[in-house]
Amino acid sequence: MKKAKHPSRDPIVKRLRRAEGHLHSITALLATDRSPFDLAQQLRAVEAAICAAKRRLIHDHLQHRLGYGEASGFVLLEIRRLMKLL
Repeated sequence: MKKAKHPSRDPIVKRLRRAEGHLHSITALLATDRSPFDLAQQLRAVEAAICAAKRRLIHDHLQHRLGYGEASGFVLLEIRRLMKLL
């Protein structure tokens, strides 16, 4: 049985696609003589975007699970596992 897609996934996908495009442009910049500082700064921005997407995904999932009162032992274990990824 296929699970229903969370409506909050669309902004996460959009954010990741934007980071993907940005990362692609950074790889093109590596062929130029941009300073390592500029490149590292751009890579840091991509890292931040990916981390923000991960946090949003985890927070949305936890809110969804806890919002329905599903705090069984399995759900609490899942929450502990997810919190380690933040």
